[in-house]
Amino acid sequence: MSLFLEVVSVSEAVKAVQKIAPLPGCEEVPLEDALHRVLARDVPADIDIPGFDRSTVDGYAVAAAETTGASEAIPAMLQCRGRVGMGSADAESVSPGSCLYVPTGGALPGGADAVAMIEHTEQIGDDILVHRPVAPGENVVFRGEDFKAGKAALERGRVLSPREIGVAAAVGADRVTVVTIPKIGIVSTGNELVPVVETPGPGEVRDANSYLAGAFVTERGCHPVYFGIVRDERAVLKRAVSSALERCDAVLVSGGSSKDERDNTAAVIAELGEVLVHGIAIAPGKPTIIGMARGKPVIGLPGHPASAFVVLVAVVDHLLAAMRQTTVSRRTI
Repeated sequence: MSLFLEVVSVSEAVKAVQKIAPLPGCEEVPLEDALHRVLARDVPADIDIPGFDRSTVDGYAVAAAETTGASEAIPAMLQCRGRVGMGSADAESVSPGSCLYVPTGGALPGGADAVAMIEHTEQIGDDILVHRPVAPGENVVFRGEDFKAGKAALERGRVLSPREIGVAAAVGADRVTVVTIPKIGIVSTGNELVPVVETPGPGEVRDANSYLAGAFVTERGCHPVYFGIVRDERAVLKRAVSSALERCDAVLVSGGSSKDERDNTAAVIAELGEVLVHGIAIAPGKPTIIGMARGKPVIGLPGHPASAFVVLVAVVDHLLAAMRQTTVSRRTI
């Protein structure tokens, strides 16, 4: 029955966990509750963004052709016919030989196809001297340049950072469909383990791995469910893992993965389902277990915290990413 020492590569272990990762569900949530969630559906733009040709600088809306050859010595002279107000798109058009002042974010008036930066101009009465030529489209963002109405502004699989939340709001999405947060059961096993609030006696150690694994799971956008410390007794461990499988989408069992008659994790997984891998070519972390029980992944982590962390980063990260339908965060161990 034992697969121990039939060591697989890290890449093979990653493929194994990706293959057994259960497909996530989805739910609709208010946009204000969607930070760090993973999009399950595209978010389309309901309007063009921007909704009008817009200046990116303070300056003068001009017909670019009228600034051809402009220089400090021989500037282009244009008559300023007024200014464009913010939030208004009804300014008069730019006629030949004229310009209009436009603030950053202001609408580009008709007849203009560029904006001369105010730093490159000089005002003399109602006349504006332009000391540098501008090209068509310079200092302008055109309608729909950021997002087109009906097209995806945000694609499924994106993790919603503050930037994406802002984009969703800009395109009129007050609710978004996101991947359901996976619940990950965390079980620590070992007669040597004591709660962190206790002082370890001879041969005892504090249960650091529950907190290590829980923090890692949380950082990866999943929800940890703690099942406490379990004695090195197969029946007790089996009950704990069974309970975790009932309540969670995957289970991490810390400890009990080495080849020792007292180490029961592999035996329990085999009784509840199937051991797929018992041994990965990674150091530390070789005795890692990958299994399936009741259609859910069960991962046996080494008991030493440093080894457990290596396996969390190298293997479990890929499982959690697959369960969230997103990509693995780049990080070094």
